[in-house]
Amino acid sequence: MTARDLSAPDRALEPLGPDALAARLSPEPARTSARLDAVLADAPDLAALDLAHPLLARVAEGSPFLWGLIERDPDRAARLLATDPSQAHDDILARVEAASRDADRAALASVLRRARAETALLVALADLGLVWDAFEATAALSAFADAAIRAAARFALREAHGAGKLTLPDPSDPETGSGFFVLGMGKLGAGELNYSSDVDLVCFYDGQVAPVADPAESTAAFVRVTQTLTKLLQERTAEGYVARVDLRLRPDPGATPVALSRDAAMIYYETVGQNWERAAMIKARVVAGDAAAGEAFLSELRPFVWRRSLDHAAISDIHAMKRQIHAHKGHGEIAVAGHNLKLGRGGIREIEFFVQTQQLVAGGRDPALRTRKTVEGLGRLVEAGWITAQARDELIEAYAFLRSAEHRLQMRDDAQTHSLPDGADELEAFARFAGFETAQAFGEALTRRLRVVQAHYARLFEDAPPLAAEVGNLVFTGEQDDPETLKTIAALGYREPSSVSAMVRGWHHGRYASMRTARARELLTELGPALLAAFAQSGRPDEALFAFDKVLERTQAGVALLALIRANPQILSLLADVLGAAPRLGETLARRPRVLDALLDPAFFGHLPDRREIEERVAHALGDARSYEDTLDRARIVGQELNTLIALRIASGTAETAEAGTAFARIADVLVTALFDAVTAELRAVHGEVPGGAAAVVALGKLGGEEMTAASDVDLILLYEHPDDVQESDGRKPIAPSQYYARLTQRLVSALSAPTSEGVLYETDVRLRPSGRAGPLATRLRAFETYQADEAETWEHMALTRARVVAGPKAFRRQVGRALGGVLQAKRAPAKVAKDVAEMRALLDREKASGGVWNLKHAPGGLVDVEFVIQALQLAYAAERPEILHTSVLPALSRLKEAGLLAEDDFKPLRAAASLQLDLTQALRLAVGKTFDPEAAPAGLKQLLARTANAPDVKVLEAELSDVQKAARAAFKRVMARLKKG
Repeated sequence: MTARDLSAPDRALEPLGPDALAARLSPEPARTSARLDAVLADAPDLAALDLAHPLLARVAEGSPFLWGLIERDPDRAARLLATDPSQAHDDILARVEAASRDADRAALASVLRRARAETALLVALADLGLVWDAFEATAALSAFADAAIRAAARFALREAHGAGKLTLPDPSDPETGSGFFVLGMGKLGAGELNYSSDVDLVCFYDGQVAPVADPAESTAAFVRVTQTLTKLLQERTAEGYVARVDLRLRPDPGATPVALSRDAAMIYYETVGQNWERAAMIKARVVAGDAAAGEAFLSELRPFVWRRSLDHAAISDIHAMKRQIHAHKGHGEIAVAGHNLKLGRGGIREIEFFVQTQQLVAGGRDPALRTRKTVEGLGRLVEAGWITAQARDELIEAYAFLRSAEHRLQMRDDAQTHSLPDGADELEAFARFAGFETAQAFGEALTRRLRVVQAHYARLFEDAPPLAAEVGNLVFTGEQDDPETLKTIAALGYREPSSVSAMVRGWHHGRYASMRTARARELLTELGPALLAAFAQSGRPDEALFAFDKVLERTQAGVALLALIRANPQILSLLADVLGAAPRLGETLARRPRVLDALLDPAFFGHLPDRREIEERVAHALGDARSYEDTLDRARIVGQELNTLIALRIASGTAETAEAGTAFARIADVLVTALFDAVTAELRAVHGEVPGGAAAVVALGKLGGEEMTAASDVDLILLYEHPDDVQESDGRKPIAPSQYYARLTQRLVSALSAPTSEGVLYETDVRLRPSGRAGPLATRLRAFETYQADEAETWEHMALTRARVVAGPKAFRRQVGRALGGVLQAKRAPAKVAKDVAEMRALLDREKASGGVWNLKHAPGGLVDVEFVIQALQLAYAAERPEILHTSVLPALSRLKEAGLLAEDDFKPLRAAASLQLDLTQALRLAVGKTFDPEAAPAGLKQLLARTANAPDVKVLEAELSDVQKAARAAFKRVMARLKKG
């Protein structure tokens, strides 16, 4: 065993080579020297090791427990010091593995206790000799505990088999197929066991798997197995013990047996499981028993631990646990003498909670955060954007220091202690044992780390500055307005102080269901001043606050919403801005307040999600679905989250409006594809497949053009094909292909638009299929091509210029794409196209052009004029110039200009009209839905529109919009006139 150079800055404790070790010994060298000489005199192998003298002197002074192990067997100490510690550790594990096959209880107990003593000495020497760091030490301790628990479990299962209580499939491999499994919790589960830690175990059995002789005696049989296992580990004999066992982390430990049915456990977690139990299960790991049964249980438990929409009151629960620890144990301040390295301020538990709470918040959405290990968790939080690399590095360095100090504290007497000595002399002795020259040097190093940890923890949890900052007198008790409160509200900038006072007073009195719990009102009392101050700073305080009132009125989750705001103060200012500007978005949040969870994603203020990120999010959301109906609900939840995320970014100005159409369309593409796959699987389960058949979904309109808004419907048609000789599907209920694909279409429309408990995903329109409402729901591709060639009118071909294949098998999608291209590239007379387009525009002018300039789609010079120009030119000239085809307005305009088919004087006004009105449409649809009345619009919405158009105010914007539309209408007329001339 050779000490390494440990002077690198990331080392946990001060470097101690042999010379340094010798220099930092007791002030009583004579006593230490005598003890050391007595051992070395009887152990020549030990005396011959250079490193042994200073290292053993340090142990003799600082650790009665370790010195006792050395005195009892100095040859063992010599062997460990002379051997590579990793090899020595492997040898110990091999002996335990071999003993686990022994049917003799006494022999196994003896091997385990000798192995534990050897492991304790090995880890201590490797740690004190600076050969292993804190994490290598914890890994070695955990690996031994795993091996010992597994050996004890194997013996206990074989004993039950021998007693006729179990009938194991293979007694030589008692764990496999036993149905009994042991979960390691806490530091054992994480593989981070400390030097003298208890092992936290939870024992379950799967009644469907367990080979119990009498099923009625299942619990009794596995209780006996657990008791045997526990006794083998913690019973003290002349050779010591293996591990102290704690079984209290099982469900309701005061009322349940030590071995519990996994079904009973699942019912408990799903119905009354607590937030602290969710946090504990982050680290749960199968350490012994039937691994397959254990992993299946943990997999089924995932939705309990990793919730997609977290009640943020859970975070308050976890932090409350920490505050209670401080209050009960008196660990309110950072100290050195008597400080608890685990539970005290800035201690190990704060680092662990720092990781676990953020895992609970984000792990439901991001599986990469689901790691048991603390250091690994910190690294993954950096990768996911939740913390900085600096925070990770500082916390890992502090964690290593604290874990090393904790180990040396426990090495002294093999006691599960975490508190530093109180007395000055004892603290001085411990500091030397820990590798420091003085207690002062140790205290300075410790305090520096504790303060770093406390600072990071406080930023995550604590109120600095508090949300409820003092803004003036605010009293909302009683039935009457408090005069001083009205003055404070007016001073904040509210136009109607009395209305605001009455509104807030109603919240406190539980006027809304969301405010009727004591916890909701407690949070409101705490947050009230901050709420009023934040909405006051939005520039539209009354409108914003009244919109928030609607959220509280309509949601049932008042505690969740207020706890979310309390845990994330930045959300409050964002809500204040958005609610004043976008009433429709406020109503969305009122109906589905859980979509606010999307704001906690670090990616919120980054780029808008690309296709791959959306696919991963949707796949994860639907992956744990337990039924088809659950799939539909989950699709609606993830769709609402993603769409609201984009809407909030547009409303808050953190994303460009021009990006929104593509982002909304990406989400719809992925969800339509996912649900198409789901309904196909459902149909296949009943009716089988159409042999050789295939179907594809074609998007048209806003989805096809990738210009969707927050309020867009989806226009779809379904095309299919199959061999002529196939008459029916091949399932248990065969049906004709036409009927098969019609049902597939019906199911897809229902999957997208049917209301479930989570609402509607998209309103879906299939009327653009051939023959409209009179035609079949699904169209055979061959019939579609014939119809388009022989019967379709110009307006139907115009609709196909925005057609895009979004779902279906890749080969068939390409076939459909070629068919669509064939329709659009058919040779047409430009004059005929112009005549039909002009007539259609004249009809729309008569029927839908009212509403003034804010009728952005149908007003003269509105988006329809731009789209009709593009579609007319594409239909007239795509036969010769297929490169002009594009489903989106702005790229299509550019292609037409590059092809020389659109003059510069026409391109510029059309592009300006398209760009401005597409942006304004995005803003309006997320704010007010379908209709807009500029006279009745709130000031915040007008400011949003002005900001979207880079205009100083809405009046200037209206004038600009009018000019742009007039220029676009003139360009439309010029293009049509030229087309009529051919």
